[in-house]
Parts: sequence; C-alpha cells; structure tokens
Amino acid sequence: MLLSTVLKAKGNDVIAVAEDAKVMDIARIIATRRIGAVVVTDGEGKLAGIVSERDVVKGLVAGSGKVTDMMARAIMSRNVITATPQTTVEEAMAIMDRGYFRHLPVLDGEAIVGIVSVRDTVRAHIESQGQEVESLKSYIFRA
Repeated sequence: MLLSTVLKAKGNDVIAVAEDAKVMDIARIIATRRIGAVVVTDGEGKLAGIVSERDVVKGLVAGSGKVTDMMARAIMSRNVITATPQTTVEEAMAIMDRGYFRHLPVLDGEAIVGIVSVRDTVRAHIESQGQEVESLKSYIFRA
C-alpha cells in the first residue's frame, strides 16, 4: 500500500506553523488538536523543519523553563526526513523506525501533501494484511 492511499483515507490536512511561531502556541496546537507534531514552513511555504512533542520537552529542559518564549526555529528538527506519495507503508515504517521518530512529512516535489504517523502506518498495514487474508481465504475456498 502506498502513502498516497493512506493520505486519501486519512486526509491530507497538515498543521503548519511559521519559523517564528511561539513554542507555547505550538504546544497549544499540539494539545488541542491531539496531534504529535506540526511542520514548520519558511516564508515560501516550504518545509523548514518539524516540531514534535519530544522537541518541546527537549526545549523545556535546554531552556531552563523559558521554552514558552522561544520560537519554533529554536527547537525544531531541521534535517527532516521525508517520504513521497509513492513510498510504501512498509518503507515509511522502516524510515521512522530507523530514525526514532513518529511523524513523516509526505512531499510531492517541494509541496507538503500530508504527514503520516506511526499510528497511520500501523493501521494501514493491519488493513492491508486483513485484505490479503480475505483474498487468500477466497482463493482457497474457490479451489
């Protein structure tokens, strides 16, 4: 299954903030939207970084409690690993596992077309396996 299929089912809404967004505002977005990360875009709307719950916590520790006055650019992960709509679910799971992160922006060229989480990929993987089992059962009972 491709990430394009996952995004069609899930939706391709991406919560993005500017590099100068206050960390407190980002934390509020993450908490109220019940999401684990937001993408950070530059002035042209291109991916500049990502801020996850983990980045906020790291910023809190590093900033001695002053993280709420910091901006996204101070705590964001900059070298963001991305996927494309043609990336398979299995590839995406492996990418996130190797990198020890839970959110993977999906780009089509330079355009951000979605973001998938470990939860999204696990759900898609389980669904795909269920379809495969049903296909095999159908095949066996026809034989």
